[in-house]
Amino acid sequence: MSNIQAKLKAGLAALALTGPFLLPQAAQAEGTVNIYSQRQPFLIEPLLDAFTEETGIETEVLFLKDGLPERIAAEGENSPADVILTVDIGRLVGVVEEGVTQPIESEAINAGIPEQYRDPEGHWFGVTTRGRVIYASKDRVEQDTITYEELADPKWEGKICMRSGQHMYNIALFASMIAHHGEAEAEEWMKGLKTNLARKPSGNDRGQAQAIYAGECDLGLGNTYYVGKMMTNDKEPEQKEWADAIKVLFPNNDARGTHVNVSGMALAKHAPNKENAVKLMEFLASPEAQAIYAEVNFEYPVREDAEVSDLVASWGEIHPDDLPLAEIAKHRKAASEMVDRVGLDEGPES
Repeated sequence: MSNIQAKLKAGLAALALTGPFLLPQAAQAEGTVNIYSQRQPFLIEPLLDAFTEETGIETEVLFLKDGLPERIAAEGENSPADVILTVDIGRLVGVVEEGVTQPIESEAINAGIPEQYRDPEGHWFGVTTRGRVIYASKDRVEQDTITYEELADPKWEGKICMRSGQHMYNIALFASMIAHHGEAEAEEWMKGLKTNLARKPSGNDRGQAQAIYAGECDLGLGNTYYVGKMMTNDKEPEQKEWADAIKVLFPNNDARGTHVNVSGMALAKHAPNKENAVKLMEFLASPEAQAIYAEVNFEYPVREDAEVSDLVASWGEIHPDDLPLAEIAKHRKAASEMVDRVGLDEGPES
């Protein structure tokens, strides 16, 4: 672990005291880079602190939970945005479709980020990945392997919980099923999944773990990093009990691989500090930065030479689906329409 990483890890508890928009600045800064982020500030502050310490470049963050691409588009050529940080392939493709990004060609970024996690035209790049996995009851589910296809097996009737099928995390998963099986077969699978639901889709990913803990279902769809968040949640210790009630199963791990999504970055179309922006993006693609990111948010680095945290490693080794995310993104619209057509969000009784 580098000296910078050690300092950051030791100081993570103090980050909650910093302001949400303006981050700490180096005493002798050599410029500025402006970040428009859909990631919560405390998740990226350790990275930006390390970047400033290494380069002397100051960072300023505007956090926008919703409406980020529209905001940049409205600002036009006068937008101060340099770098866009967001999560999910849908949002990354969305900022490109909104016309608020520009492509870059960087040997450092391309060398660190595998091709499957970057836009073929250089508009967006994945920084970390998170698996869309199965939360399974430790007490009621004996098996330790599973496939996504198995979620439609009648043996799970009335035993599966999930959040809305229209949520971006599930849409990406369903899009991957279309990419692998075609629309007709994916739709039959989704009908089986609907039949196997224990209740109408609701809540968030943590809520599915809570439902398993409460005995409402045996399986739930969720992202890997939420398990880490629940396991370390001292403010709401009941979430530790939810996490303790489940085990993480990596679907299709021994075959085509587990579906993963990304947190990612893009260069804003009218970046006023383009040179500094590229430096930041190259830093975020570095092994050191990805290791910090993974440690803070329990995610997987996209680089093979960057290690996961010990907690994440304790769940087992993930083998990601190698289908390019750009290919999966092409099926998002069809996946959303399928959710409505099947009536997935109406629950098992409809």
